[in-house]
Parts: sequence; C-alpha cells; structure tokens
Amino acid sequence: MSTVSPEPVGVDPNGLSEKQSRILEYLQVNADDRTYFKSRLIADDLELSAKEVGANMGAVADAARDLDVEKWGYSSGTTWMVTT
Repeated sequence: MSTVSPEPVGVDPNGLSEKQSRILEYLQVNADDRTYFKSRLIADDLELSAKEVGANMGAVADAARDLDVEKWGYSSGTTWMVTT
C-alpha cells in the first residue's frame, strides 16, 4: 500500500522558496501596471535586499508561467522587464 505525503505547509507547488513566491506574486500583481522593475524597488516593497531579489529572480523567471521575466539593464541597479 502506498501513501502520498501532503506537501509541507508553506511549500510552493512550483518548488519556490517563500522569498521567491513573494517576488513572483509581487510581479504578477504589478505587471499590468508597469513593465520595468528595479531590484531595489522590489526589495523596498517586500522588505528584502536588492541582492536577495536578484539572487532569486532566476528561479522566479523559470516558475512564472504567465509572465516573461528578462534581465533588461543595469543602471544604478538591475532592471527587469516583465511582460504578460
């Protein structure tokens, strides 16, 4: 007899960490209003560091099925182009 273990509480079904899930949700909520996001501004809104945002953006981009996330530029911080 096989049993299926439920996913632990707080684990995203996409395999994202809590920080990555927060960043993804932030982008999904705001992508209709704007296209370009600076890591430092995302970090300010989510109470993270810009370095944490940048380090997690690759996993977020891979998990974002409804968004296209692309590193767009670096001028006083990394800018991400996010399109639906």
